[in-house]
Amino acid sequence: MLKRIGVLSLLSLMLVAVLAVGAVPALAQDTSTYVDPCMTDAAAMEATAEMTPAPDNSKISFEIILPNPRGDRSFIDSAAAGAERAIAELGVSGKIIETAGEQEHDAAIRRAVQDKPNLIITIAVGSDTIDEIVSEFPDQKFGAQETFFPETPDYPNLALFNILTHENSYLAGIAAGMLTRTKHVGAVGGLDTPGINLFIVGFEEGVKSVCADCKLDRAYVGGFSDPVKAKELANGLYQGGADILYQVAGRSGEGVLEAAKDTGNFAIGVDSNQDDLYPGTVILSAMKRVDNAVFSFVNSVVDGTYAPGLTTVGLKEGFAGLSWDVGVCSRTFDKSGPADMVEKLPAVRAAIDAAREKILSGEIKVTNALEASS
Repeated sequence: MLKRIGVLSLLSLMLVAVLAVGAVPALAQDTSTYVDPCMTDAAAMEATAEMTPAPDNSKISFEIILPNPRGDRSFIDSAAAGAERAIAELGVSGKIIETAGEQEHDAAIRRAVQDKPNLIITIAVGSDTIDEIVSEFPDQKFGAQETFFPETPDYPNLALFNILTHENSYLAGIAAGMLTRTKHVGAVGGLDTPGINLFIVGFEEGVKSVCADCKLDRAYVGGFSDPVKAKELANGLYQGGADILYQVAGRSGEGVLEAAKDTGNFAIGVDSNQDDLYPGTVILSAMKRVDNAVFSFVNSVVDGTYAPGLTTVGLKEGFAGLSWDVGVCSRTFDKSGPADMVEKLPAVRAAIDAAREKILSGEIKVTNALEASS
């Protein structure tokens, strides 16, 4: 156990190290007076008002096509949660359609078209499939989340919604770079694609901003439904010296979290709040609010604001963030993590807060892998 003077010395050394690499001047603030917004007036943060009864919009209907079955406790479950929220709060009729993978996407969308809902929402369906079906059925409104086109198509019946996750991944990288014991971290992605590398590149830049000499590793599973292979890859990275891995692999990512637990190492979750899956192992989660995107799609039909074209959101708009943020306020790692890492959390959060301000002001530019790939 570190003595008080040891903790102060540690923070001083961390301050010097961060300023030396000229990155995030996060610890320039006095972390001894850092106030955790999630720990202030906790009672006031609890929802006390009764939910307003949902309006009767039952004549408005939507169907949502999920790219894989529910149960990943990540991206897909978040999308389904957004649909369920829309049904409950907006009073609309909704149908959630689970598919077994890419081979079923085209047929599932075409079956939905036959039902003639007011809106069909697709999640992570390939651009070729969307392009063909949207042009074939011009009287059907579509909303596509996580479909990336080389150039934004100009269809009057297609609204695109993309959530950029490079900036919140950068913030997660700061946590990894400041908490690693081995100065060796990594990431496990589902596929080596611009959409996945959007997370990973941002994460790596965040790590390097506070730990310039940290070693970085990457591995790709080859899909989003293979936790066994993901665990094998993660075990290999942990055996190679990494002690924190960022999983960006959907259901496959559960194998990464399990490997972290089994080996006594650590992980960072993705898309949903995964901190409670393995308390004391998952440090935090970089959240991608697909649920909010789905709800926004449905709400745009209800309030008459549906508009074709591309809407891009991210950290600034609150569609990407961390499980530590106000509104989620996960503090699982504070309660269950090892003492030496928990002692650093106020400094880490202060660093993240400082970096967030600089990202939003434009002082810090995080690489957007989607733009870089195009």
